Amino acid sequence: MDLHAIAVPTYVNMMKGLIGQLSKGEAFAAETGLAPADLIGARLAPDMFPLSTQVRFVCVQASDLLRHLTGADSFAPAEDATDFDGLRAQLTDAIARLEAAPASALDAAKDKAVELKLPNGMAFDMTGEQFVRDWGFAQVYFHLTTAYAILRHKGVPLGKADWVPHMFAYIRPGTLPGG
Repeated sequence: MDLHAIAVPTYVNMMKGLIGQLSKGEAFAAETGLAPADLIGARLAPDMFPLSTQVRFVCVQASDLLRHLTGADSFAPAEDATDFDGLRAQLTDAIARLEAAPASALDAAKDKAVELKLPNGMAFDMTGEQFVRDWGFAQVYFHLTTAYAILRHKGVPLGKADWVPHMFAYIRPGTLPGG
């Protein structure tokens, strides 16, 4: 598996999609009179993190990908952003850092021993490939999905096209509904 080719574009595509979803959320708040803070602080359940933390955790997962595989310094935001511009800026910074990562550094980590320690004391030993496949993707998609679900739960009009906007680059000419 070519770790760079599979991980970086996947993370970047989905993070760009989240930027678009946040922009729709901001527009929805403005149109409906919903205070932006009410959307940014929204959560699906009382014991779940709010939208702002879900966005930050997406950035944490991007940082962890590079940190565990290449030894890069962490660039994850230390605090939640408090407005839509800040949320988008966190994602934009994470995207830029992923795109700047040398493919050779990630690809060389396929068989690298990765030690993953969780705050609760659990520790996992795996290879770089296992980290990407079994941990990295699961974690980033969890927080991306939760952010999307929070926005939908609050009424933001999102759909499948907002989840995978990168797919429009592959659309066969003449097959776009209504076009």
